[in-house]
Amino acid sequence: MQSDYLSHDAIGLAELVKKREVSARELIDAAIARAEAANPAINAIVLKDYDAARRRASRERADGGSPDHLGAGPLAGVPYLIKDLFTPVAGLRMSLGSRHYRHFVPAEDAPLIARTRAAGLNIFGKTNTPEIGLMPYTEPELFGPCRNPWSLDHTPGGSSGGAAAAVAAGIVPLAHASDGGGSIRIPASCCGLFGLKPSRGRQPLAGEPAPGDMGVEHAVSRSVRDSALLLDLTSGHADQPPGSPGTFLGALAESHGKPLHIAYVTDPMFAHTLSADARAALDDAAQLAQSLGHRIEPVSLGIDFGTVRSAFLAMYSVSAEAVVFDADRITGRKPARDEFEVSTWTMAHIGRKFGERLLPAALEEQRKLTAKLTDLLNRFDVLLCATLAAAPIKIGEMKPTAFETMQMRVVTTLRIEALMKRLLAEASDKAFAWAGCTEVFNMTGQPAMSVPLYWNGRGLPIGVQFATRNGGEATLFRLAAQLEAARPWFNRRPPLMPASE
Repeated sequence: MQSDYLSHDAIGLAELVKKREVSARELIDAAIARAEAANPAINAIVLKDYDAARRRASRERADGGSPDHLGAGPLAGVPYLIKDLFTPVAGLRMSLGSRHYRHFVPAEDAPLIARTRAAGLNIFGKTNTPEIGLMPYTEPELFGPCRNPWSLDHTPGGSSGGAAAAVAAGIVPLAHASDGGGSIRIPASCCGLFGLKPSRGRQPLAGEPAPGDMGVEHAVSRSVRDSALLLDLTSGHADQPPGSPGTFLGALAESHGKPLHIAYVTDPMFAHTLSADARAALDDAAQLAQSLGHRIEPVSLGIDFGTVRSAFLAMYSVSAEAVVFDADRITGRKPARDEFEVSTWTMAHIGRKFGERLLPAALEEQRKLTAKLTDLLNRFDVLLCATLAAAPIKIGEMKPTAFETMQMRVVTTLRIEALMKRLLAEASDKAFAWAGCTEVFNMTGQPAMSVPLYWNGRGLPIGVQFATRNGGEATLFRLAAQLEAARPWFNRRPPLMPASE
């Protein structure tokens, strides 16, 4: 079953179950075997719920009660993992990668989880994430770093790093992910996967939206069609037959429609410059799209990204403040300094010190940015730009140095505003130099995807990003299907493969 398991995407595995060529129990056993073989190397899974998943797959419960089965959803029996961040699963710890939250167990499923279960997906664990999803790499102190199956010395990205590493390693064909600043697209790029960030409001979210309403949820996957079907099942098309007209999966059948007018953008966004690898990946994607009949036109966005970046950071800091200083509303315990990483504690203090004061101007900047990109995408069908400014970085490359850690401890004690602002600028420069190309589409709410079309000379994947107007996921899926057919990546696997294969 192990080699067969790798050769199918989620839709293919569900078809095998439906045809009774394989059982849901055999699928979950295969996924668990792969997890047990690969996870010690990559540290993607931080919570295991194997026994409950096996019971669901076997259509029985340990207490002898009524059947706790997987139903007849289109993805019934397919093993699935949930990101350990802000998406409650009843009865499973939700740590947010934080020592403070590590014992918090939600009593109810998030609305998205209810739809995930209705689709038939069999949840058997939760995946690694940076503390409160703050960083674009996955190296929480609580669980330790998650590693990229393409190179264990490199990051799988973040904040959905554990999800992407698990999919790239073949543990699951797709996994839950979320995106508040690039956290679906960044790890998809790092791990050679397809990752689509839906439009704002497309998916139901747990709790109140954060300032700027930048967060969305979906998945990272090995195939485009898995992503399309899952979005159908979790965003309001669950009552329609899979692939029917008007669905996202159905849009893939229209992948040979009219040529698109694509704006080719090499602006580095929040980064200062694009690396040679990122430029090569972009040029390659533009040439491929042109060979498929699309019209490519170079465009400069003409945006003051320094001002936009400051607005993004203001909103992010206010979100961090709420998660840290209002933690007792969730856990019932007052937050303590030693329960959070120093960078998280510092960002929360920055949010408390001046984030809310800057929030009105930040929201106005967000409105202006949205109007500008909306106007651009009224003139073009799609925008092509970098997902990341460079190839995946090495583990530990962006962790705070001893001096930076000392500075952060000082500013959270003395709370000197000028020092806080300088430290925020320096820390954000460090992160955005690599991961500064995705945030604008969280601010505008427009859908965007990272597509795995390019690997550099060291064998590391580098995705490229496409965005379109709000509500235009079908356009992105159609384009992705064309690119996938022209440059297949499904069977391109990293060197790390479990010994059980």
